[in-house]
Amino acid sequence: MSGVAIAYALSAALANIVGALAVTSGARWSVRALDRMLAFAAGFLLSVAFVDLLPEAFARSGHTGAAVALGAYVLVHLTQHSIGRHFHFGEERHTVSRVTSGSALIGLLLHTFVDGVAVASGLLVSGAVGALVFIGVLLHKLPEGLAISSLFMAAGASPRAAVGAAGALGVATILGVALTGQFGALQTYGMAISAGVTIYVGASNLVPELQKRGGWETPLSFIAGCGAYFLARSAL
Repeated sequence: MSGVAIAYALSAALANIVGALAVTSGARWSVRALDRMLAFAAGFLLSVAFVDLLPEAFARSGHTGAAVALGAYVLVHLTQHSIGRHFHFGEERHTVSRVTSGSALIGLLLHTFVDGVAVASGLLVSGAVGALVFIGVLLHKLPEGLAISSLFMAAGASPRAAVGAAGALGVATILGVALTGQFGALQTYGMAISAGVTIYVGASNLVPELQKRGGWETPLSFIAGCGAYFLARSAL
């Protein structure tokens, strides 16, 4: 891994842990603030997926890349609805079973591994694309750590175990970055896999959840996320 890739991987992993520490320390999150953060992240993520990841995937592997992106989307859909169906990006406020929290962690590990693949694949294209993908990943890492740790706490786990679950997500991201450079298939199809998973997270996880909220703040935050992407892309 290059120095930049290592820095991105460690930063993303640290954001997961920071989100978990916010829960285990007893800090209370404003639901409205979290919704706006997630809406902003969704706008940025989908912009990265449609403007950078998909075109690069098609350029690398054509129609095969499109099929791989669809396959990645379907795979995450299946894991979310069979293994980690209870997981949502937000603080868990209801008691859940340990089986539920464990299955959510397993399902989310796939997603976080692909986060790492996405960052590494972006860097293989250019430093600018890698930076844009990293920003998109980083934006949802803190809410992700908050969500999995609160789910573990709701299942009766200790604060140490809750932080450990978030740490596992960070490790999966680091592995995704590290292994992309070692396997030719990930180098060829990493962008397509990342596009499929990113579109699922943004369009099928975050947006439907946020559409339940009333008012204009959440959709405006989504649009702001899209705008921030184009500003960052122009700057880079």
